[in-house]
Amino acid sequence: MSESSPRPSAAEPHRQADERSFAERSQGPVESLARVISAEELERVRKAVLAVGEAAYHWVIESDEIFWSANAPEILHCPAPRLTTGRSFAALLDVDNFTTRYDAVMRTVYKDEGEGIPYQIEYLFRPDGKNGKTSYWLEDTGRWYAGADGRPAEAFGIVRRIDDRHSRDQHLNFLGNCDPLTGMMNRGRMAEALEEGIIAADREGVSRAFVIAGINNLAVVNDAYGFEVADEVIIAVGRRLKNVVRAGDPIARYSGSKFAIILNNCDERELGHAAERFLQVARDSVIETEHGPVWAMLSIGAIILPGHAADANTAMARAEEALTEAKRMPSDGFVVYKPSQKLISERSINARAAHEIVACLKEDRFKLAFQPIVEAASTNVVMHEALLRMADARGDMIAAAHLIPIAEKLGLVRLIDRTVAQLTVSTLLTYPSANLTFNVSGITATDPRWFSQLTEILKAHREVTPRLTVEITETVALGDLDETVRFTRTLRDLGCRVAIDDFGAGYTSFRNLKALNVDILKLDGSFCANLTENPDNQYFVRSLIDMAKQFEIKTVAEWVETPEDAEFLRQWGADYLQGNLFGRASLDIPWSAEDGTVAEAPAVDSPPAPAAEAEKIETKDAEPDEAREVPSPAPREAPKARTSEPPPYIENDDEPDMSRLRLAIDALNAQFRQGRN
Repeated sequence: MSESSPRPSAAEPHRQADERSFAERSQGPVESLARVISAEELERVRKAVLAVGEAAYHWVIESDEIFWSANAPEILHCPAPRLTTGRSFAALLDVDNFTTRYDAVMRTVYKDEGEGIPYQIEYLFRPDGKNGKTSYWLEDTGRWYAGADGRPAEAFGIVRRIDDRHSRDQHLNFLGNCDPLTGMMNRGRMAEALEEGIIAADREGVSRAFVIAGINNLAVVNDAYGFEVADEVIIAVGRRLKNVVRAGDPIARYSGSKFAIILNNCDERELGHAAERFLQVARDSVIETEHGPVWAMLSIGAIILPGHAADANTAMARAEEALTEAKRMPSDGFVVYKPSQKLISERSINARAAHEIVACLKEDRFKLAFQPIVEAASTNVVMHEALLRMADARGDMIAAAHLIPIAEKLGLVRLIDRTVAQLTVSTLLTYPSANLTFNVSGITATDPRWFSQLTEILKAHREVTPRLTVEITETVALGDLDETVRFTRTLRDLGCRVAIDDFGAGYTSFRNLKALNVDILKLDGSFCANLTENPDNQYFVRSLIDMAKQFEIKTVAEWVETPEDAEFLRQWGADYLQGNLFGRASLDIPWSAEDGTVAEAPAVDSPPAPAAEAEKIETKDAEPDEAREVPSPAPREAPKARTSEPPPYIENDDEPDMSRLRLAIDALNAQFRQGRN
């Protein structure tokens, strides 16, 4: 009934209740409307109700009588005599219903001010009684009115079957709260339960534990047997864990290979016993699958609540940290989260470093330093390696090596590599006598999306490519050999030379070395330093040089610090030498001013590649004593006027706003998409 509909009177049915048969009474509420609407309108209402499969009712609460429209037995598939009173109708409702019409009307907290109080509920109806097998879901929509005493006196409404809709709603509810593979609650529902548990634990003054159990070898199972078998393993492990979890302790599939458990009323000692019980379910026996037996291995990370986390997100993050630590153990690892001042300090440093990286990229504070590489026989300089330097907030130039690991973690290293490439090409354009080599990070070198940006820069300036060498580390080259072969071939086709850096640190085979088809091998500096005092390194370095000769590949020995080491390398046939013996990296331009020409920095409009987990990038700042050097700014350059305010100095006790950092990173990416002049 709408709010504007006139209220039907209950008095008339009361006086005639004993005189009419049920068939007559079943039309009572509809017929009573005839006094306020025409017969034609009444017929239209009747047909509309019948057309949509709804049954109308009028419940007189004082006598508990219910008057139904004539189609009620057909709609409800129930004999008419069973529907005559509220009590008899209630006897046909499922015992597990969350609410009923009686609850909606008689137990309401609302007061009727004359317009009636609307209600809408759903319940399971069993036409053959509570123990009957047949059942239907009904939606009951109506409005109750109060009597003179303010208490509910009568209710008008309609019921209709909603089996299909209820099934859809139930399915959506299941998907929203449960994992479809295991049937357990999902991560979202577990987060809600965890939040409730933390609040309750704090209120009651008890401890709870939050546990994450991860299957260590699921990736191996995926590779060896396929995803179907991996799903069988997940289901089996989940079932085993559920069997040993106490009643009332929620368990969920937390993510692909992880399960989460809330242990109520659990201290650290009891947590240890529970964790051993969980680990034991994997140790006990193999899991039988369609493709054979599989052994699942678990690791567990946990946290005690509410002592170490005040909310669900913090609890989950710290339990994940503990799980990561547990997975570093040989097997069956179990770690309980403990606050670590060292870890907190490292994260604070990382955040500050990330701010510094973004500021340097936005304000063009990255510069190149140049270290000479000499010909071994004559010690004449034949090329320079371009090494990254940065201007700090006070304008001092320092090595940027400490920022590179942070840039790799955040995915910013691609932007740094792009900047280095642009600065290197710009230098080659400005100084025609310059020959440069620069190093790209591992993740950048093997990312085909970034590679197209580098090639576009080089294609636009083919005149400099014969004077450019691009370095990649040996471990990266072997990590994805096919991609590295494509990388080297493309660069060589453009006229560049390609060098493998830190050669000797990896495990390059003769076959791989031949497939890579590089121009230069840069021998790992850790083997070339202090050769006179290390006979083992002498033998190893000499073997590497001999192997390079067999492939007709030039060699560069790095970290050469003494004349004695240089003489050893010269006698063994090294082609080039690099190290502090021949010159430290410097911001001073090593080419004569007469060679300089005015050139604009190269730009490219393609967007930077998305962030990914980085590998190792070499900046050569690990050479002995070089990291401590703070070169003075190049004398030929006048200080540039800042186009924006320098970034504020961050006190040690201040925690950077990571949301603002991410916004800055997004803005930086947008800047690169538009290209740089």
